[in-house]
Amino acid sequence: MRKIFFTLAALMCVATLAAQNKLLQWDQLMNRDLYPKREATSFVFAPDGKTVTYYKGKELYGFDGKKEFKLTEVQKDWRKPKNNNPKLEERVETKNGNLYVDGELVERGDGYNIVLGESVHRNEFGIEGGLFWSPRQSRLAFYRMDQSMVVDYPLVNTKAREAEVRNIKYPMAGMKSHEVTVGVWDATARKLVYLNTVRDTTVHEREMYLTNIAWSPDEQYVYIAKVNREQNHLWLEQYDATTGAFMKVLFEEENPRYVEPCEPMIFLPSNGKRLPGGDQFLWFSMRDGYKHLYLYNSDGTLVKQVTQGEYEVEGFIQFDKKGENIFIYANKDNPVGRDAFRVNLKDGTMWRLTHSFNPAHMGTHSVVINEDGTRIVDVFSSVNVPAYAGYHTLKYKKDGSVLSDGKILFKAENPLEDYAMPDIKLGTIKAADGKTDLYYRLITPPNMEQGKKYPTLVYVYGGPHSQLVTDSWLAGGNLYFLFLAQQGYVVFTLDNRGTDNRGFEFESCTHRHLGEIEMADQMEGVKFLQSLPYVDQDRMGVEGWSFGGFMTITMKLAHPEVFKVGCAGGPVIDWKWYEIMYGERYMDTPQENPEGYEAASLLGKAKNLEGHLLVIQGAEDNTVVPQHSTEFIERCINNYKQVDYFMYPHHEHNVLGRERLHLYQKMFQYYEDHLK
Repeated sequence: MRKIFFTLAALMCVATLAAQNKLLQWDQLMNRDLYPKREATSFVFAPDGKTVTYYKGKELYGFDGKKEFKLTEVQKDWRKPKNNNPKLEERVETKNGNLYVDGELVERGDGYNIVLGESVHRNEFGIEGGLFWSPRQSRLAFYRMDQSMVVDYPLVNTKAREAEVRNIKYPMAGMKSHEVTVGVWDATARKLVYLNTVRDTTVHEREMYLTNIAWSPDEQYVYIAKVNREQNHLWLEQYDATTGAFMKVLFEEENPRYVEPCEPMIFLPSNGKRLPGGDQFLWFSMRDGYKHLYLYNSDGTLVKQVTQGEYEVEGFIQFDKKGENIFIYANKDNPVGRDAFRVNLKDGTMWRLTHSFNPAHMGTHSVVINEDGTRIVDVFSSVNVPAYAGYHTLKYKKDGSVLSDGKILFKAENPLEDYAMPDIKLGTIKAADGKTDLYYRLITPPNMEQGKKYPTLVYVYGGPHSQLVTDSWLAGGNLYFLFLAQQGYVVFTLDNRGTDNRGFEFESCTHRHLGEIEMADQMEGVKFLQSLPYVDQDRMGVEGWSFGGFMTITMKLAHPEVFKVGCAGGPVIDWKWYEIMYGERYMDTPQENPEGYEAASLLGKAKNLEGHLLVIQGAEDNTVVPQHSTEFIERCINNYKQVDYFMYPHHEHNVLGRERLHLYQKMFQYYEDHLK
């Protein structure tokens, strides 16, 4: 009997070991089932403030702190939004370029030269749309963008029997920009006015950026954060919504590098109170070096700085019922994570609402909070925690601590449990300045052999508003990186200076000379890799897309002795061919900064190409237009440098859909051919 038992036990161990040695297959890289399954989604608190509702599949459930139950048809009304018209979007229609509200023609356009009610300024400054309803939906503000002065840029559609030119408006750095105005339609009076944003006729005034549109609570005023084309000066301006007249500048912000408002003002709930300065609002600013919230009276008087410290406020969540406290996301004490906090507007007391429940639950959190802030649903992940959701009851202490009891709503299983898992490490090294901490993600092959050296890939982005290394599932990585590690590659990613969520100096130190500080920091990462006994210094590659494509080629050409292989997708080759809004913020214009543009250009460096470089381009890329890659290829030809080039027909900036898997296979085979 004992013999049979041990035989069965041995067989079970072998079976378990075999299961845990499974390797990812190509068709699985796009399989969402291999990402953590969140059993409950779309959390919304019911009016009682105690019950949280959510979807499990297509069914609606509730949890009251003690038990779970399926919602009745009546209870499903709990999820309907308050004081909101769910059919608001149906009131507006753009047809043949013309704008209609409630079926009535409001303004004429053509959808190309004159664009109405759509996103402007190439989606910079946090702009995601062009329609802005007033609080009670009686008035609609909308963008009107005149692009007639911007030259047509041709993209070619080859699907047609005879290839067709598809022109886009693409304002390049240093060239003519489009001109934007803001209209206001009064749906009750059926009257259209335009805000007097241009108070002189100079081109300089007409090319200003009209960002972060907001309404006053009483619908009488529209506010615009206006930014000059140089992007170093901001005016928060107030306009009369009835007449369109300019009222006043509430305040200004200046910075010799740039200002970049990305969130509109947030008005406090008045609760029937009228303050001496009128309604109060919150404003995001990096004026003290970090992204924080400031409290203002509506007349523009600064009341106080609400949050402060060497961390970033990453988002506003809500007010409490009385409007005395705010709930925010911030990376306080964990630059690669995100926690939720309550902040008292009067005295600035901060309460951490998330991993205070359990110190082991440090990571990246997303929360849903009831109106009075006494109950919270906390959903989070970390490097080794796929997904977790907890329901908590909160009690706040005067010292800023939080008492909590809670229940687990779900704890996701590791969907990769049966696979040979690479080791994923999140760590820090010093930047090229010798003092700044930089965070990295290091993925190493499973079951590494003692004394063996492995080919290594540096995956890079490195540009503004990016943070690739996070305290979240797989440290922000993906299945493709795990696949590479299973195939015997070390995969390394470093967030250099110039990336996001580390303060203004950290982000903006690359101003006017993109590619230099970023590369210096990335090479510190390379030094770290070269110190590891299992990294093969003679078999290193670099890969990236967009800004990362620019960095890939920059690093490959500057250090051919280090990088044997490079794969660059949608790369910026010369910043003079990139769009005004982004390019001029970080580089100024080619006329103002010729030395910086010349130093960053990869055209003159093509002669330095050694080893193997694969350049990948979407044929109809409207973000980094194909001119970048084709001109670089020509420079390589002129210098008798061999380079590989692959184009994805009919794709824009990103290769999506089924072709994404083809892209992974293309790059992997390139590494197999030239790096192993």
